[in-house]
Amino acid sequence: MGPPPAHDSALDPALAAGTAAGEATGTASPAAPDPGGGNPPGAQAPAGLAALSDLQVLRSRGRVRGVIALLGPAFVAAVAYVDPGNFATNFSAGARFGYALAWVIVVANLMAMLVQYLSAKTGVATGRDLPELCREHLPPAASAGLWVQAELVAMATDLAEFIGAAVGLNLVFGVPLLPAGLITAVVAFGILALEQHGYRRFELAIAGLLGIVFAGFVWDLVTVGADPKEIAAGLIPGAAGNGAVLLIAGIVGATVMPHVVYLHSALTKSRVGVSGDDERRELLRFQRLDVVVALGAAGLINLSMLFVAAAVFRHSAPGSADSLQAAH
Repeated sequence: MGPPPAHDSALDPALAAGTAAGEATGTASPAAPDPGGGNPPGAQAPAGLAALSDLQVLRSRGRVRGVIALLGPAFVAAVAYVDPGNFATNFSAGARFGYALAWVIVVANLMAMLVQYLSAKTGVATGRDLPELCREHLPPAASAGLWVQAELVAMATDLAEFIGAAVGLNLVFGVPLLPAGLITAVVAFGILALEQHGYRRFELAIAGLLGIVFAGFVWDLVTVGADPKEIAAGLIPGAAGNGAVLLIAGIVGATVMPHVVYLHSALTKSRVGVSGDDERRELLRFQRLDVVVALGAAGLINLSMLFVAAAVFRHSAPGSADSLQAAH
């Protein structure tokens, strides 16, 4: 027994479909070097491209288009860093301690960048995902334990994502919870279906959704008028008062998720074909950029959550932001 290829349940479109993209999308063959999945099976490559690797084909599109085409897996992984758990801990921290715990989000996000890059690097360097390597190199008992851990964490995350989406529809649009849950399920399977048309469409959809979340919190931050001096002070590590340790642990725990570590390696192991170690090193440079951009955006979203809560609830009555309904 061992951990299966990294995957999540269908209730979490970002993580589940992202894993499916990493597992189902193989390296393009020389006969059809279209890493985006646009060429139908058996299509012949344009003259002059048949001998090129996937990386060379993408880089031939030009400096900007070539770089953009190589970004994507980290955006799928980044969705896990802006889930309801992050929202709850960040808003609670901002409401109770103001800007004082902003440094925790920064440290946790830097740690997440490192872990996710190492996972992506594992996939590129070995052509295998992390669960496969665990199964090969660890004793069966340890491998089985890691598998059980990943499944439990994935189920817990799916539950939070599903309920969070339903509650969000209820709060924002007044949709009753049962219909909101059904809508969430339909949207989840719709995003999953994008993977059938190539991983690129799926990655672009996820990046677009992440961009909407980012724009929304930037707008909130501008609207509430956070204090720049207090923001700067909050980036300096320090104690924040009674109860801060539990929130610090919660912020870190909501940031680093084991199943997303497995996922990232599955997304990168065969996404772009390379020929030789030199191209593999070049691809790793783009994986670093991907992680910095995507996880950087996720980190800014998390900081915005805390800043908005600090600006709105810091001087409110205790318990005014203890629930999503109260915060809304």
